[in-house]
Amino acid sequence: MGEQNISRGGNEAAKRTFTRAVLNDLRALELMMNQGLIERGARRIGAEQEMFITDHNYGPNCTALKLLKDIEDERFTNEIALFNIEANLTPRRFEGTCLRQMEEEIKEVVSIAKKHANDHQSKIILAGILPTLRQMDLTMDNITPVDRYYELNERLKEIRGDDFRMDIRGMDELSVTHDNFMLEAMNTSFQVHFQVSGEEFVDMYNLSQAVTAPVMAVAVNSGLIHHNRLWHESRIAVFQTSVDTRSTTHQKRGTQPRVHFGDAWIDSIVDVFRDDISRFSVVLTSDFEDDPVEMVKSGVIPKLKALMLHNGTIYRWNRPCYGVKNNVPHLRIENRVLPSGPSVIDEVANAAFYFGLMSGFSHKQYDVREHMRFSSARSNFLQACRTGLESHFKWFDGESKPASELILNELLPVAADGLTQSGIQQDDIERYLGVIQKRVEKNQTGASWAIRSITEMDREVHVDEQVRSVVAEMHKQQENDTPISEWPLATASRNVDWRASFARLGQFMTTKLLTVRPEDSMDLAASIMEWKHVRHVPVENDEGELVGLVSHRSILKKVVEGKLSESPAVHEIMNPDPIHVTPTTATVAAIRIMRERKVSCLPVVDQGKLVGVVTEYDLIKIASHLLEDMLSDYDSKAP
Repeated sequence: MGEQNISRGGNEAAKRTFTRAVLNDLRALELMMNQGLIERGARRIGAEQEMFITDHNYGPNCTALKLLKDIEDERFTNEIALFNIEANLTPRRFEGTCLRQMEEEIKEVVSIAKKHANDHQSKIILAGILPTLRQMDLTMDNITPVDRYYELNERLKEIRGDDFRMDIRGMDELSVTHDNFMLEAMNTSFQVHFQVSGEEFVDMYNLSQAVTAPVMAVAVNSGLIHHNRLWHESRIAVFQTSVDTRSTTHQKRGTQPRVHFGDAWIDSIVDVFRDDISRFSVVLTSDFEDDPVEMVKSGVIPKLKALMLHNGTIYRWNRPCYGVKNNVPHLRIENRVLPSGPSVIDEVANAAFYFGLMSGFSHKQYDVREHMRFSSARSNFLQACRTGLESHFKWFDGESKPASELILNELLPVAADGLTQSGIQQDDIERYLGVIQKRVEKNQTGASWAIRSITEMDREVHVDEQVRSVVAEMHKQQENDTPISEWPLATASRNVDWRASFARLGQFMTTKLLTVRPEDSMDLAASIMEWKHVRHVPVENDEGELVGLVSHRSILKKVVEGKLSESPAVHEIMNPDPIHVTPTTATVAAIRIMRERKVSCLPVVDQGKLVGVVTEYDLIKIASHLLEDMLSDYDSKAP
């Protein structure tokens, strides 16, 4: 979660002082590297397990603070949103049964979270992106009340100077504008840490960049944002957007975003930090050590608090990390690409594959810079995020290979050799790499499973019910810790209360709108109504703002009154001040409004923009569903 005793970097004098502290920390790190003080000879692994909290109908549930209050375990901490929590796993030496121990600890912390979640009418779900999340869930009302998050949101907005925008294209297309950084809360991950010696850091970091693509291809688990079928690992696109501080001008100029893969192989860890300090301004400030260089000279190892806070606001997908234990400094590579889920055994299998590749290639003393262009590593990564196992990689020495073929024929043997040479128990090597092998052979990742489930589900089932059914099946399979390769496709679930999909208008409103402009012809509005069998057409301006509503009745009224010009415009007949609602308006409240105000259509507006409509017909469908349920229940109880 990071340092919590922070404040904004908005005061220019405070920013300059903190920047000086960051630079002093970097000098101290360089001194420690030159003097060989960084711990060597001990490889350790660790991980962070993030989880979603849902209600019993699998929608996001903001009970994180209640759970954390009940959980008396220092491994647990909060995340950005009140529907997320995180557990930090115990670091272990990379040897023997460490992978099995990691699996058992994940099961332990998930079990603890589930126990306390049940006490608060909640469930725990492991997913890269929770499909039931909607944009209306990502408000500041649902942010965890911690200063770090409030200040980070304000500072990112201030630097960016505009709303956050997310555009993702897969099988479907999603374009969203949002006024805060809570888009980041859509993501949960299983971040793994690999501690390496100072003298091998450069080679290991570059190797991590290279192997991240095939690891990502087989681990993808974020194919859906609600019912939209997008990138196989949409987390990557979402996260880059949610904390992007670049203005439109900076984006056109090609300025590096705060979330990035990198743009070149590295030559030293100090250069990585120099590059980030040069590119990205201070966002947050905190307490810091006055003279870290002098501390090193006197034999006291500094924590480099300023440098690490700044590093924590820059999100490389492979991020260098520094830490101190028992006055001994160490370096870690934090691989941040792995998603949470689909099941615990899948997560540990992904980690084993990554650690095995890192070890296998390092034992061969493989300098990846001599065998691959960095542009290929970055391109491979983006392909893996978009299409998972369908990717085609440009691999070492210029060879072009399908991801599945590369993993099965070349990389799994390298990973097995790396784990063996690291002293990992043979049964565990076969167990975890066997999970990866079956996943590739069956061509079923978490992402492809979710996308196929939605695609093949009954089209008569409402989309919100579809995604709840997907999450219900996730929950069922996770309870048994079944590997994703063995999951059956999700079908419409009888275990989900369909009424949960119709509580708020944003869940079922029509979003694929046909609209007209005020200066458009009335004939166009009338034709749209006839062609599409609708009785209302919203009127919007070029900025997407609602400026009126045309109804079938209003056209007839003007015709009867004979008050129309020869070529009437929409603004002559529209209602310029229609009653409207928001996506979070309760359905019951909307029914009351329509009844009391005698209207049959409600435009839905969010942040001034038209985002949907709800009509009497939509409510009749809900009522019909409800009556069918009541009659079914009545028949089942009849003698």
